[in-house]
Amino acid sequence: MELSLYRDEALGIEPRSLRAQTYNLGHVLWANSADGVVFLPIRQMQFLAILDAQEWVFVDGMKKHFIELAWQKFHPQARSNIDEAVPFEAVFYTEASLPLMSRLESAIHAALVDAVKRIRRINRGGVVLPFKR
Repeated sequence: MELSLYRDEALGIEPRSLRAQTYNLGHVLWANSADGVVFLPIRQMQFLAILDAQEWVFVDGMKKHFIELAWQKFHPQARSNIDEAVPFEAVFYTEASLPLMSRLESAIHAALVDAVKRIRRINRGGVVLPFKR
């Protein structure tokens, strides 16, 4: 499947930090993806998050081909402990994307938790032993 997304010139770039749990969950999903890209629907906001090694982009369900917001330049190496926040840059492409930031952070965390639970349920294999007679 091919997906073409477009972005305008950035209206603003802000340094931010993402809580460790959210970043780590994103990496669990990313590590389990076959092609190195994760498509994660954020149903409560009608957004699609696309996670890859370079950035996480967010697309509004009503404007399907335009990136509203991108999280780029993650620096996990800047933290001294795995449970510390990860610095990154938030790039805003629309006027509406700045007020979405706080809602998006909590909504993507919830979507990541659900997606990782599904993966763990699917991957939770086991061996069925035959009955001895």
